[in-house]
Amino acid sequence: MSGAQGVEDSMISPMEPHWKWCLTLLVVLVSAHTDTKVTSSQHMDDFIRVLEQVEDSNPGLEPVNVLRGLRRAAGLRDEFMQHFLGTIREDSTSEAPVMDSNLSDFIGRAMRHKVTERDREEGVVLTADGTTVAMSPVLLGIEAGLVSKTRCRVRGLYPLTLARNLGLSFQRFHSSLLSQRLGPDGCWDDVTSPQVFTLSDKPSLVSAQSQRPLKLSNLLRRYYCHHLEGEGLDAAPRLISHLRRENFRELARPPLLQRQVVRSLVLQRRLIDHSTMLAQEKEELIAVVREGIKEFVHRYMDCPAIIQRCQWGAAPYRGTPTPLSLPLSFMYIHHTYQPGQPCLTFQQCSADMRSMQRFHQDDRGWDDIGYSFVAGSDGYLYEGRGWHWQGGVSFIGDYTSSLPSQQTMELVRDRLASCAVGGRRLVGNFTLYGHRQLVKTSCPGDAFYSEITGREHFGEVQN
Repeated sequence: MSGAQGVEDSMISPMEPHWKWCLTLLVVLVSAHTDTKVTSSQHMDDFIRVLEQVEDSNPGLEPVNVLRGLRRAAGLRDEFMQHFLGTIREDSTSEAPVMDSNLSDFIGRAMRHKVTERDREEGVVLTADGTTVAMSPVLLGIEAGLVSKTRCRVRGLYPLTLARNLGLSFQRFHSSLLSQRLGPDGCWDDVTSPQVFTLSDKPSLVSAQSQRPLKLSNLLRRYYCHHLEGEGLDAAPRLISHLRRENFRELARPPLLQRQVVRSLVLQRRLIDHSTMLAQEKEELIAVVREGIKEFVHRYMDCPAIIQRCQWGAAPYRGTPTPLSLPLSFMYIHHTYQPGQPCLTFQQCSADMRSMQRFHQDDRGWDDIGYSFVAGSDGYLYEGRGWHWQGGVSFIGDYTSSLPSQQTMELVRDRLASCAVGGRRLVGNFTLYGHRQLVKTSCPGDAFYSEITGREHFGEVQN
């Protein structure tokens, strides 16, 4: 699997009349005659703008034909894809969008997924919420949904979007550490105008018609560009990218995914390699896939999405850290107090993280930001010191008289804690403390402290 966090988005498949809920499985799981100047930024906003140009220059063209045109521009038409989506007709002008070479080149770069020898991942875009998505699985999933004739049982959905690449990665790295099979994350060179996404380690391979949306660009914009307001995620619609992991967790079924991975590899062998998998080979494959799916479920279903330090613009650690011995037997809860307002966007949460780190390092003389992880109200955790160094988990905002959003509290209480126990960062019977139980402080705020005292793992400090 690539470093892109597009796993949960890779199965968008609108179906009449329930296309919205098929969409969540995926989110779980131009000028026609003159050259057009196209931005080179690898941002989802720019991809959507280019898609709008294609649609506006080809009015009336069905979304499925727009998708086929994008796929043709990117050269995505091997036997495996054609098995599920059909053959793209080279001589068809009425069923494919007309686009100039600049638009075609941009789309090709955005959709052709590969990892270079310098560990740069191509075919991915940065979204407004700070996560990175591979575009080809997203669009293949939508196309599979549009050509499907059944309700929410979309033929080819798992194989085209996830199962084949996941299986190939399991096969290739079956003797490696589990973390290497799913591949590393990575960082963009610039989050304002992203050009290059570099992996942090060595890659893996995974790296009803009237009711469907009239424009693909509108579908992507509603999903990836939703602006949180007021109560944040507690009042947000369900089908937005901020909640992709929660949706994916509810709708994806690991046993089904395991079967789909095996079937995809058997089909890959037949269609691409033109050979048949023997019974013994299949048994060995099933064992490899079963083990790989366990790690996949832990990373992408049990664990929350975490924005890495390089993404929010962290300064280097100062000094030499003293590592903690894992698993820990405790978790401390903080609030930031200042910044005093919850952050609702990747940009604001990142700015808050940088501000707190500067204050902790420059004013207080600490080696780093004082927290292991920080919970924004945008649906993401932000990496601070990590599990290995003393810190605790903080929530951005002042919670003296109010509570964080329910979604944000659940992110830490349910997802981070479960992830840490499953990953042997925390013991199963860990004790939860408020910061005020360790030193003389009002942290994590009176209202929030009162809330955590009612939790299962809460405990009193033993003198």
